[in-house]
Amino acid sequence: MPGVFPVDLPPGLFAVISGVLGLLVGSFLNVVIHRLPKMMERDWRAHCAELTGEPPALGEPLSLARPGSRCPACGHAIRAIENVPVFSWLFLRGRCSACAAAISPRYPLVEASSGLLCAYAAFHFGYGWAALGAMLLIWCLIALTGIDLDSHLLPDSITLPLLWAGLLFNVFGTFADLPSAVIGAITGYLSLWSVYWAFKLTTGKEGMGYGDFKLLAALGAWLGWQMLPLTILLSSLLGAVIGITLIVAAKRGRSVPIPFGPYLAAAGFLALFWGKPLTRAYVGLL
Repeated sequence: MPGVFPVDLPPGLFAVISGVLGLLVGSFLNVVIHRLPKMMERDWRAHCAELTGEPPALGEPLSLARPGSRCPACGHAIRAIENVPVFSWLFLRGRCSACAAAISPRYPLVEASSGLLCAYAAFHFGYGWAALGAMLLIWCLIALTGIDLDSHLLPDSITLPLLWAGLLFNVFGTFADLPSAVIGAITGYLSLWSVYWAFKLTTGKEGMGYGDFKLLAALGAWLGWQMLPLTILLSSLLGAVIGITLIVAAKRGRSVPIPFGPYLAAAGFLALFWGKPLTRAYVGLL
């Protein structure tokens, strides 16, 4: 997208504002990670009930906005002062103020990750549309990582809009030229689709889900096809190292499925910020 925003900001101030915005959005990402799989399951059950003619199961309406945040242990409604990103968790010492039930450290971790990555995106890309696009990509990758870790799902409601958003930003060459973005989306999908079918035809088992294809297609749409070899290499290396570590150190069985989405997301972060120098270094080794 040509040009920058109408009002210029000093780099340091822009990074601080972006970091604060990242913290606030990170709090919402925790809601997305927790509720979106539940909403998907409810929709699936409602469709099944409709097909079978059974009455749908009635329950409290659930959306990303309703009901308000509350403690899952005692139902205590989270007050605004208890919902300040990172700081409330530290002030409460990771406990519910009503029942003292433990609050997962993942909540401040998601918020802090969002804040730090957004601040770095502002510093790295400078004041303009590239930083805004990078933040949008960061938020989606964080949400997909948390959801995949919890439920082994990569929702179409995030991956598909993310793909189209990448193409839209690159209409103006924000991260890659548009032909590279389109080829990246197609190649990203087909590369993992081919691996999926090769593995299934060879072993009779499914090695990954269709959400992984769509996520890599989205990364190709954002970063261009030139970043796909690096993204696939880094995600495979991360998956292998962490998978072997879990098997050896945590004595996790080899048959236990490991979500691939978080490794794709981590590789996407690295490619977003340092893709070109990493690619040059990799090609230099060859």
